[in-house]
Parts: sequence; C-alpha cells; structure tokens
Amino acid sequence: MTVDEQRTVGIEPLTFDQVLEQVKQEWEQSQKELKEVEILIRQSSAEVEKLAQRNTQVANKIHQMEGILETIPRQDIMEMYSAAQDAQMRLFMMRGQMEQLQGKQEFLERHIALLHQVLEAAGQTGIGGDIIGVGSQEAPGEGSSIVRVINAQESERQHLARRMHDGPAQSLTNLMLQAEICERLFDKDPVRARTELTNLKESLNATFQEVREFIFDLRPMMLDDLGLNATLKRYVQDFQEKSGLACNLTATGREQRMPTHTEVTVFRVIQGLLSNVHQHANATYVNISLDLTSDILTASVEDDGCGFDMAEAMSNARQRKALGIIAMIDQVKMLGGEIHFDSSPGRGTMVHLHLPI
Repeated sequence: MTVDEQRTVGIEPLTFDQVLEQVKQEWEQSQKELKEVEILIRQSSAEVEKLAQRNTQVANKIHQMEGILETIPRQDIMEMYSAAQDAQMRLFMMRGQMEQLQGKQEFLERHIALLHQVLEAAGQTGIGGDIIGVGSQEAPGEGSSIVRVINAQESERQHLARRMHDGPAQSLTNLMLQAEICERLFDKDPVRARTELTNLKESLNATFQEVREFIFDLRPMMLDDLGLNATLKRYVQDFQEKSGLACNLTATGREQRMPTHTEVTVFRVIQGLLSNVHQHANATYVNISLDLTSDILTASVEDDGCGFDMAEAMSNARQRKALGIIAMIDQVKMLGGEIHFDSSPGRGTMVHLHLPI
C-alpha cells in the first residue's frame, strides 16, 4: 500500500524513526524470548539426562528378569514392562522438546542478528554493539508468548504420553504375555495354544491400528509428503467417522506447498478447533474451509453447537492454565497471522484464520 493509499483509508504512514523504534522493540522482545528458550533448554537438558539414566536402570532390571521369567508372578512382569514403556516414552517426549527448543533458539539467533544488522546500518548501535535506547531485559514469566506456547506443547506431550501408556504400551505388554503363554502351551496343550495364537493375532491387529492412529495424531507423515490439503482431507474423514459429526471440507485456490512451519501450524489449529467442537460444543455439524487464492491463507471452522463467551473462556483458560486457545492465538501471531473467534452462548462458533504464505 502506497503512502497516498494509506492516507486515503485513514492510516497515517510511519516515519523512519517510528520504524526504527519498532525494530528496536522487536529486537528487545526477541532477546527476551531467546533468554527464556535458553533457560528452558538447560532445564530440559538436565531432565533428559535424568530420564536417560532411569531408562538404563529399567532396561538392566528387565534384562535380569528375563533370565528367571518363569519364577516371577505375571503381575510383576506386567508392571516391569509398563515401567520400561513409561521410561522410554518420557525420554522420547523430552528429547523431542529439546529438539524443538533448539530449533527455536537457532531461529531467534538468526532473527536477532538480522535486526542487529538493520539497526547497525541505521547507526543505532553503540559501543560494543549495544542497541541505543533499549532497556534491560525482563525475566521470563508465565505471561510471555514463548512460555505459553511451550507450556501448551508440553501439556500436549503429557496428554500423548498418557494415551501411549494407557493404549499401545499397555497393549504391547499384554501381547508379550500372550506370546509367553503360547510358547509354554505348545508342548502341553496344542489346541489351546492355537486358540491363544488366534487371540494374539486379533490383539496384534487391533494394536497395530491403534498405533497407526496414534502416529497420525502425533505427526501425520502425509503432511510432509502430500501437503496440507490432502492431510486435512484425510483427517476430516477420520474425524467424522470417530466423532459422528457431519463434516464438510471445502478447499479452494491452487494447491501449493508452503513452508513446513506454516502447514504444521494450520493443521494443528484446525485439529485443535475440531477437537474443541467434539468435546465441548454439542454440535451436529461442522464446516471447514481452506482458501489459497491469494498470498494470504484463509481458513475457517464453523459449527452449530452451543457456543461460548470468549472473554469468559479466555479467563477460565488462564486460571486453569489450559492453554489450547491461547496457544493457538500465540502461534498464529508469531507467524504474522491473525485468528478471530466469533461465538456467543446458544448460536455456535465461527473461527477465522488468516496467515501470510
């Protein structure tokens, strides 16, 4: 938009000094976020080391137990294998968090370096490279965007870890016990052994399907291979089958690949919105739209549910530290986009998402 066009619509164009001031503020905020991330990396690194030691200890106990398996009660075997699965899952989740934090750290370092070059070119750096006019950095707090996003990610990981522990991990433990029973019955009771093998096959197939669903929820591979449109289509079909809600997905514009972080953010936001509809809205249908006809990605999710008061929902979310909606807003804003919730009790909800691509 030109300066004349800005004045026509009532927008006063920024002066050079105002632009520099915004760059300074962005530099300051990025420095603060970098310090927060570095603190979280140190904390996560210490936790990973503890979990790795715990995982080694449990693995050694299982190795010792396997030599005297027939003398150990079945319940003790189940508890030991369950502890092993839990230790491995916790270590896996924490290492994943470390990787995400390190990626965020690298991004912020590059971003800060670029802002520093801009300010340096404008003569806004003092002796030693300090930014003129920038005050002291604040300590990280629960209200900052990066901490809220990371807390939301950790909450989701805890939810997935519980699902894994109560679902596939428990099923795998039972499969191991069934296999042990089959092995012992082969010589003593072949007929019963065949029956147990049939049951084992059925249990294995059910666990396999459960693991596939879990992997898709955790990170749909087709998002990397086929892109956002195809992944959303598959997810909405599965969501409709599982939830019983009538779903309609409309995708317009040209199909194109976008940066990975953009595709992941859009998918996760729509996934979270559909989950909220299923759990809280008491809706009978939901419409999802995705438009890529311009340089701005536009998406919407509309339901005919009971609706809610946005201010009250945000207040309750902060009190309960249930950061779903808050994290969505923060993630979209961090990518330069906007998300708007239009809802009131008794008339359903419409959510609009706009994101530069």
